[in-house]
Order: sequence, then structure tokens, then C-alpha cells
Amino acid sequence: MHPSSPNARLASGRDRDHCRAAIRTGSRSFYAASLVLPAKVREPAYGLYAFCRLSDDAIDLGGGSLKALDRLRERLERAYCGRPMDHAADRAFADFLWRFSVPRALPEALLEGLAWDAEGRRYETLEDLHAYAARVAGAVGAMMTLMMGARARPTLARACDLGVAMQLTNIARDVGEDARAGRIYLPLAWMREAGLDPDAFVADPVLSGPLRDVVARLLWEADTLYARARSGVADLPWDCRPAILAAANLYAEIGREIERAALDSITRRARVSGARKVRLLARAVAAAPWLSAVDPAPPLSAVDFLVEAVASAPAHPPRPRREPVGPQIMRVLEMFERLEKAEQFGK
Repeated sequence: MHPSSPNARLASGRDRDHCRAAIRTGSRSFYAASLVLPAKVREPAYGLYAFCRLSDDAIDLGGGSLKALDRLRERLERAYCGRPMDHAADRAFADFLWRFSVPRALPEALLEGLAWDAEGRRYETLEDLHAYAARVAGAVGAMMTLMMGARARPTLARACDLGVAMQLTNIARDVGEDARAGRIYLPLAWMREAGLDPDAFVADPVLSGPLRDVVARLLWEADTLYARARSGVADLPWDCRPAILAAANLYAEIGREIERAALDSITRRARVSGARKVRLLARAVAAAPWLSAVDPAPPLSAVDFLVEAVASAPAHPPRPRREPVGPQIMRVLEMFERLEKAEQFGK
């Protein structure tokens, strides 16, 4: 099912400004990286982010209630019918769905992943964890890819690889924070193999050698997916490549920070400095034109349903026209410099 085609854009300029402000406040690094994207992709990306943020906040503020999820499903239904709720994020998201013919399976997968969070679901195996990551992150990667005008199966598979890799990095970074909130996302089978009791760990999250081994193992899995995902950037429009490659490099660097801290995700939260972000962005800009061909490996089994949903969807509109990258790069470098100064002074 695809969104109804409205006669006019549902989102106003004010709505788009609201979404832009939401991402600038909610994720400064993501906002800075997004400035590398061409304007025709950057603006709808803010709408997608705003709806994802709205969904996360609805679950968090609702205490993970299923009622909050029911309200989100209603909002999604109304967006697909071309009658979004009276909220900037809803209108911007409805525009996004219509403009890029987004298969309903993609945002529904995201809401399903949030439902698993609300249920406090745990994951026995890596494959089970992949299924969760496919929903909360792989689906977003697939939607971003549609927005950039790429829809070939291998490209979508690599986009989902990137989303899953980022989610695995998030999990590795937030082990202690999650445990103190009563949650655990590490594969339970891995923990038991390392001699850890999952329930005992959640009750008293303590850093140990076995836990370090599990975190290292998860980072290795993420790195495998990052390596494969980067090849998919080669099939994106050239003016979109630096931003996506930079995002991949920045998230992978979180894993390196965890390793530099002796795999301690209990007493600290890994953070990449502003200066390091600038260097990684510069590397991404330099590397983007020289990417190799897309890895034709089949998608992870957990994300296959996302790729198939897109494959069966109607043809996508033409790719956005190319825009100069140089001025965008300078804005992003300036943004990262400001972030670095803010971090130095604790702002």
C-alpha cells in the first residue's frame, strides 16, 4: 500500500523549519552531517528524522505503553491516507511518504521494533538481534536510500547493512546505561557462553573480562557490516555519497572509542570528539569519488523483507538533480568546529 497522492504539499515551510530545528536540537552531529546532502534530499530527511524522533519520544514518554504504539499506528495510517495529524512532523512525514512512494512495510517495521522495546523483549541469538536492528535501523536506512533515488536490490541490502551496523554499535556503547534501565540487548547466548548470567548482570551491571569479550564480539560483527555497507554508497548519487560515507565512518569510530577505553561500556559512554569528526568527514569527502562497485552479497535474512517490499513497489521518481558539494562541505566543517568548541567548554 502506498500513500495517497495529495493535490498539494501537505507540509508548509514552517513545518519544515520545525523539523529542521528538531534535528538540530536532538542530534547535533547528525544535523551537521546532513548539511552535506543536497537540499532536495536534506529537507525530506528532516521530515523522516522528525517522525522517527516523535515515535521514540512517544514510546519513552508513554512509559513504553502499547497505547502509545496504537496512537503511532493511527498517525501512520492517517499519513498514508493523506490526512496527517495536526503536527509538523506528521505533515512532513506524509509528504515524504508520498513524494518517494515509500512502501508501508518500511515505517511499519520501525513501529514493530518500537513495540519490541515496549515489551522489553530480549534477544537470544545474533540473528534475533539482527531482526530487531532491521526494524529500528535497517528500515530507516532503506527509506533514506529511496529518498536518494536508489532502489536496486544490492544497494538497498547495503543500506540495511549500514543501519544494522549502527544499531549494533549503539548497543555496544549503551550496555551499562541499558542495564541500569532494566534492559539488555546483548545476545543472551553469547553472555551465557562467556559465563555471564543475563539477569544477574542487569541486576548489578559490573565490568568484567567476559563482558568485554561479548562487547568486542558485537563490535566485530558491526565492523563486518560497515565494511560491506560502504560499497553500497557507490550506487548513490555522487552528491549524496560524502554524507552517507561520513555517517558510516563516524558511527564506526564510536566502536574504536569503546576499544580505546578497554571495552568499558559500563562506567563511560563513548564519544567522538568534534575534531575527530572533522577529520573523518574530510576523509569521507576525499574517498567518496573512489568507491568500488557495490558488493552483490544477498541481504541479511533479517532485512530481506524490507528489500522485497521496495522491489515490489512502483517505480521511483527521477533522482534529485546534482548540486555543488563544495559550499556544503565548508558549512559542515564550520559546524563541526562549533561542536568541538561547545564540547570543550561543556556546553
